[in-house]
Amino acid sequence: MVDSFLGSDQIGLVVALGGGLLIGLERERRKGQGPDRRAAGLRTFMVAALAGAVAQIVSAALAAVVLAAVAVLAALSYVRSRAQDPGLTTELALIATSLIGMLAVSEPVLAAACAVVLAAVLAARERLHHFATDWLTQQELHDGLLLAALALVLLPLLPTAPVSWLGQLSPQRGLMLVIVILSMQAAGHVAQRLLGARAGLALSGLLGGFVSSTATISAMGGLVKTGQVSLRLAWCAAVLSMVATWVQLLLMAAVVSPVAVAQVWPLVAVGVAVPLVLGGLLWRHVETAVLARPEQPAVLRLREALSMAALLLAGAVVVSLAQQYGVGGLLWGAAVAALADAHAPMASLLSLYGAGQLSVSHLMTGLLVAVSANALTRAGAATLSGGRRFGLGVAAALILNVLGAWAWLAVA
Repeated sequence: MVDSFLGSDQIGLVVALGGGLLIGLERERRKGQGPDRRAAGLRTFMVAALAGAVAQIVSAALAAVVLAAVAVLAALSYVRSRAQDPGLTTELALIATSLIGMLAVSEPVLAAACAVVLAAVLAARERLHHFATDWLTQQELHDGLLLAALALVLLPLLPTAPVSWLGQLSPQRGLMLVIVILSMQAAGHVAQRLLGARAGLALSGLLGGFVSSTATISAMGGLVKTGQVSLRLAWCAAVLSMVATWVQLLLMAAVVSPVAVAQVWPLVAVGVAVPLVLGGLLWRHVETAVLARPEQPAVLRLREALSMAALLLAGAVVVSLAQQYGVGGLLWGAAVAALADAHAPMASLLSLYGAGQLSVSHLMTGLLVAVSANALTRAGAATLSGGRRFGLGVAAALILNVLGAWAWLAVA
């Protein structure tokens, strides 16, 4: 409807004015009063956006001249006001507003979005400063930079070609799994900081399962044995870690073999249902008092993630070698590898399916064999770490979970 009344240039001018108005309103509120007020306010930002749009309509050369002029004016404004405020935010925002006005001529929707984002960033100054200087610790900043470097720098450099002896996994897919593990560690850390002791411990059990359900169950058992948390809360966290095992199966399918997602998600839905219901029931009856909380670990536990990656690679090698002995050998290999960790054989089975070397029925059977074998390890770890009562509760939940998954496969 708007297009029928206004041409593209007119729409660009309207968007430019709107963007300059939005950004200028925020700057006007911080401009101050009296002789010490800052130079750029509502009208200045609107003029800068409009000038950018008009110059872009006329010619690229004029647009360059206007941008240079705005930059010079911003520099003069900074020289005038740097004694009171050494920051460059307003001056850079003025240049960005002129660029947004230019962008509005060819990409009005993108220009409007950029104006909203810029205004929001400017308005959130106190919150951003508080986040950077008070809320965010030095260790969290370091770990965030590490995760960004792995995802944005190292990951694109790795080869994407599958390696046969790794069960058709590529080095890039392997690092992507490590990044997923580290991301789940970061999510668990943030959850504990935001939600507090009672809810944070239950949620950390859920998120800890993305790294290792066995390790999470062992940690909860240790907390029960030392009297730091109640038995019911430890059960709740341990059972919720089983949810993560199934969800991570879907995540691995999306990373390693996207074509397998359609086959795997119904099994994941069934597998998630039992521990999610049991965990919810336990949560409803958890005592309101939590006795103690262990010290919060580092945000990213790189050694733990690398150990997990090593298990993934070792499991992939075992499954790849076992495949040479037919389907029976493949299932036995998956079961043996899953005794250490279920994720490794599952990733290898998904990779083989994605490469066309495994049928759907063998894939689903192999996945359930891996989960079932790993359930034995988790039940044993629960008994050893938390005692007979804690171990029996975890084992009962594991049995219900595994039987439900096998029953679904038999029916499907």
